[in-house]
Amino acid sequence: MREPSTRLPVTPRTGRFLVLAGVFVCAACGLVYELELVALASYLIGDSVTQASVVLSVMVFAMGIGSLLAKRLRYRAAAGFGLVEAALALVGGLSAMALYAAFAWTGDRGEVWASGSRYLLVAFSLAIGLLIGAEVPLLMVLIQRIRRQDASGAVSDLFAADYVGALVGGLAFPFLLLPLLGQLTGALMTGAINAIAGGALVFGLFRRDLSTRARWVLIVANITVLGLLASAAVLVGDFEAAARRAVYGKDVRVAVQTDVQEVVLTGGPGRSLDLYLDGRLRVSGRDEHRYHRALVHPAMNGPHARVLILGGGDGLAAREVLRHPGVERVDVVELDAGVVHLARRDPALSELNGHVYRNRRVRVVNADAFRWLRSPPRTYDVVISDLPDPGITASTKLYSQEFYGLASRALTPGGRLAVHAGPVSSRPRVFWTVETTLRAAGLRTAPYRAGGRVSGFAAGPDRTADGGAAPRDWGFVLAARTVPVLAASRMPGLRQTGVGPAESAERTRLRGLTPSTLVHPRYAN
Repeated sequence: MREPSTRLPVTPRTGRFLVLAGVFVCAACGLVYELELVALASYLIGDSVTQASVVLSVMVFAMGIGSLLAKRLRYRAAAGFGLVEAALALVGGLSAMALYAAFAWTGDRGEVWASGSRYLLVAFSLAIGLLIGAEVPLLMVLIQRIRRQDASGAVSDLFAADYVGALVGGLAFPFLLLPLLGQLTGALMTGAINAIAGGALVFGLFRRDLSTRARWVLIVANITVLGLLASAAVLVGDFEAAARRAVYGKDVRVAVQTDVQEVVLTGGPGRSLDLYLDGRLRVSGRDEHRYHRALVHPAMNGPHARVLILGGGDGLAAREVLRHPGVERVDVVELDAGVVHLARRDPALSELNGHVYRNRRVRVVNADAFRWLRSPPRTYDVVISDLPDPGITASTKLYSQEFYGLASRALTPGGRLAVHAGPVSSRPRVFWTVETTLRAAGLRTAPYRAGGRVSGFAAGPDRTADGGAAPRDWGFVLAARTVPVLAASRMPGLRQTGVGPAESAERTRLRGLTPSTLVHPRYAN
């Protein structure tokens, strides 16, 4: 086959620079797509380590396949590269919106759709990887047509531009795109930049290599892609609102993206108030009192002048602490200042927590609990660990042996530590790993559980959306340097776990569990 013309509208040096600039932009866009999939999948599906591993491994594998397939396009490198970039812009730009739509509208449709988001994540990782993998071989052909040079030099130039572009894309995503545009709009904007860069490179430098038919195909393809991305960007607000209603129900009252997470409040006066953090139900107004009483009151059986609450920015654990006479000071260490702001200012949430942040005894520190515990300003009679479930990857370090060692150091000699350890019945291994880890930190433990029932709730991968009543099963561990006294008889619905015949057998079976550490986390979704 005849090799296309090498005539260029610019000098070879300028042409080589423009090709490398195109490589730079396309590489940055490719990494943004990759990070977008990882971030959104971690939020929607959970367990960021697993999702990152799936995305990266599938994408790298697909890049190899894409490189092999690109060999068939090397005789039409300019047209092939233009089509690849148009397809990559469309698939990558719409990937976040499609993944969110699958989660919102198919997540509760039964077993067939139960893992729809996971399958779609793999499909997009595969498609984006194939298209990214096809870029470099085609660019290699194009840069050689500008100026013949040895293969090693051309490869070095291409990969240098590719890696620098990946660096810029990797930094732009968390520091620019995500905070300014959000996940959906950021992906759409990246797709538009990708399409413009690819089209400009092909039509600006290699338009003489294109046949009349190829030119019209690329023009129509790029206009169509940019039109679809622009339309999606215009409708993204309505799409997010509709998807949010599909996930959380129709009574979404507050939805904000803080520096840490997405915070959603539903319900309000006259209706049950629910608080969701990153899509997971954190507080249900129907039965939160059962949870917080079970978490707080057993630990308050003893001296409790100074109390430390780790997490609990909603103020509900502090409300229960202040019910006990003799409390002189309550320190709340909460990472997300946005949650505390809502707990102070939102009428329904502040009423639910009894306006605790107006109480002068309550003081808030916005900090990471692990980091803060490394140098606590004082010791406490009671430490309450009101943190997200241990199965969430971001929370793993807050259920580690090192963390409990730091918490133990913050206790007075007779102090008690109460830990929310996740559900007992559905995830016994996680629950007993928490208890094992506390013992490995040198503490004596008294595991217990509490339960309640709440109408069907939605949001998060562990949701129950059948519309009926769903059992809530909370597990806790009370720990101290000496054997803690669990006054379970004083609280209806609270009982020590691991003491009945069946539970004793299960506890014995799980006695060999290894404690979770920072280096070897033992929790997973």
